[in-house]
Amino acid sequence: MDKVIDINYLELFMGYALMIIPVYILWYYKTGLVKDTIVAITRMTIQLLLVGVYLEYIFKIDSTLVNISWVLIMSLIGTYTIIQRSGMNYKLFIIPVLLSGIISIAVTDAYFLGVVIKLDNIFNARYFIPITGMLLGNTIRSVIISLNAYYKRIDEEQNLYRWHLANGANKKEALLPFMREALRIAFNPTIASTAIMGLITLPGMMTGQILGGSNPNVAVKYQIMLMITIFSSSIITVVLTILFSNRIAFDKYRNLRKDIFKEKR
Repeated sequence: MDKVIDINYLELFMGYALMIIPVYILWYYKTGLVKDTIVAITRMTIQLLLVGVYLEYIFKIDSTLVNISWVLIMSLIGTYTIIQRSGMNYKLFIIPVLLSGIISIAVTDAYFLGVVIKLDNIFNARYFIPITGMLLGNTIRSVIISLNAYYKRIDEEQNLYRWHLANGANKKEALLPFMREALRIAFNPTIASTAIMGLITLPGMMTGQILGGSNPNVAVKYQIMLMITIFSSSIITVVLTILFSNRIAFDKYRNLRKDIFKEKR
């Protein structure tokens, strides 16, 4: 098998030159996203470099307590990112978002690592940490989109929501159209990309496995299960986040609270 080609730090630094193009486009069209993009790339770089150092040692230690602690830290970071990017009130949404993510991870990890792969210890660092990280990373986008689509549409179309209530619908029934639309908006792109996965491109994880020397057939089987697990985890997290947050997002008269948003609307 061919030796994996390493990327030294000078070559890695040169790779950042490619960011000049998207940053210039964002600046030229005055999107206001240049600073956010630079901050995001910087954070991503620091986090991944730290992860690389961490994983080198954590795989050797392979402590269940340490592995779970690391996943909880990743969950907190993911929760903060979701709330910040969706424009929701951090104090109100931290518990619903964090709890939903932890429940989803617990269910999907237990099934994938315990039932499908049949690990003796599902907290094995080499499997538990990278797979959980991939679940979190792919779930964040769906939750951000769904929260935006759900609560901002209710805020903009409160007459429709109240019309359902006035016609005898309970709160759950009145919110059903908004939930349905949020799920469509969040998962239509995911379903479309899943349907053609592998026909036009190799998924990131699969590419990494092949470049790392794995057999393509093994990489394909892992990628199939990862896509199924990611999709399931995303759906579970989105639905639980909305259901849990519904308990704090409305007042006792079933009106949407204005303070759920980061800024008063």
